[in-house]
Amino acid sequence: MADKTDSNPIASIYTDGACSGNPGPGGWGTVVCYSDGTIEELGGAAGATTNNRMEMQAAIAGLEFYSQRASGDAIKLYTDSEYVKNGITKWIKGWKSKGWKTAAGKPVLNQDLWEELDRLNQKQIQWEYVRGHAGNPGNERCDQIARAFSLGQSIQLRKGTQLEGNVTVTKPTTPKSTTYMETPAMATDLDSILKPLTIAQEISTQGFLITTQEVAVITGLTAATITSRGEQWHWRNWEVSRVREEGGQILWQLERSEV
Repeated sequence: MADKTDSNPIASIYTDGACSGNPGPGGWGTVVCYSDGTIEELGGAAGATTNNRMEMQAAIAGLEFYSQRASGDAIKLYTDSEYVKNGITKWIKGWKSKGWKTAAGKPVLNQDLWEELDRLNQKQIQWEYVRGHAGNPGNERCDQIARAFSLGQSIQLRKGTQLEGNVTVTKPTTPKSTTYMETPAMATDLDSILKPLTIAQEISTQGFLITTQEVAVITGLTAATITSRGEQWHWRNWEVSRVREEGGQILWQLERSEV
């Protein structure tokens, strides 16, 4: 429970999620920053989950903590997931109007958590995107907490201390497109058909983020077609979600859809 008084209101909240495999064991981290510069950290773990769900769970924990204060202070909530930010600020209105269906008529993934985020969201919350692994102390600390929980490691959650400026984290690696697929997507032999599906499954399981060009190599779609489909769409057995932009490139995530 939050035990700070209104004399020291919440100034901002940072959130992040992690997953060891996608799906796989996951963790989330939340850092609540008070106006006097002190922080309070939250974190948790989940068994079989996905990275997107952990990103959402971190934001839910932050909003629940904020709602306990009932102070009405305007705050900024930072996330490095464009999926979360765009979902709660843009897409959710359309999803609800369509009975929790996407523009393509498919069921919205993670509806339970979207409903919880929608319930907790308030007009005082300003959602902000922060680039992940770019040295932002709040984001880096959340990432450290989330990773520890996803790996079952012990980590001490801090309270009443200052946010440290330098946090040591292990940055994830993104596979290069040259390792993915060598045969044309339209080839008719069985090996060429199964190869992109196998690659897609591996990327989904490992939780890798891939560029638009890499999505094009796997799916056989053009880059223009991919970007025109919007932030979230289906391909075969996978949900394709835009996560963030990094180094001038859009990064996407594949999640296995429930069949």
